[in-house]
Amino acid sequence: MLAFSQACENNKAPILQVLTQVFQHSKRVLEIGSGTGQHAVHFAKHLPHLNWQSSDQPAYLSDLSARIQQANLANLPAPLALDITSSVFSAEKVDALFTANTLHIMPWQIVEQLFQRLNEFCLPEAQLCIYGPFNYNGQFTSTSNASFNQHLQQRDPLMGIRNIEDVIALAAKAGFNLQQDHDMPANNRLLHFKR
Repeated sequence: MLAFSQACENNKAPILQVLTQVFQHSKRVLEIGSGTGQHAVHFAKHLPHLNWQSSDQPAYLSDLSARIQQANLANLPAPLALDITSSVFSAEKVDALFTANTLHIMPWQIVEQLFQRLNEFCLPEAQLCIYGPFNYNGQFTSTSNASFNQHLQQRDPLMGIRNIEDVIALAAKAGFNLQQDHDMPANNRLLHFKR
């Protein structure tokens, strides 16, 4: 049995609705932290004009590779081993980058590294989409997000829901400006940035 995320099943349709518009002129997408690969398979299947390059840390590649191999889609190549803190990125640069439910798992220092490396990953005219929960003005948007944050910090004090203002500032330093902040189910957002 492959690893399975119910959250991915629940949110893939509303995310796809946004990506269909945002990535309509893109050709190559790099997904950071592809996890189980459910998003990669779903989006590659429904966006056949895109080459969807999944990636994750080496420790998580086994299930991801198996799901992508099973999907057998022409526009979904084998995943890349990519650790933001150490891996050299030797693949072709992309004109779109997507990541879901990663910023609250990464320690803030690694979130900063991710944004510092965007120029390494992306072509000059790139789109950037980030999905997940965010705080506004340091405040949780729901009691469920506050509980989720508490759960994260019990696992690791360096995890936690990020302030959207801090994320926007990091993106701006990398030359990406917020285009739209999409409301998503379950108190999540999809942030669309463009350079």
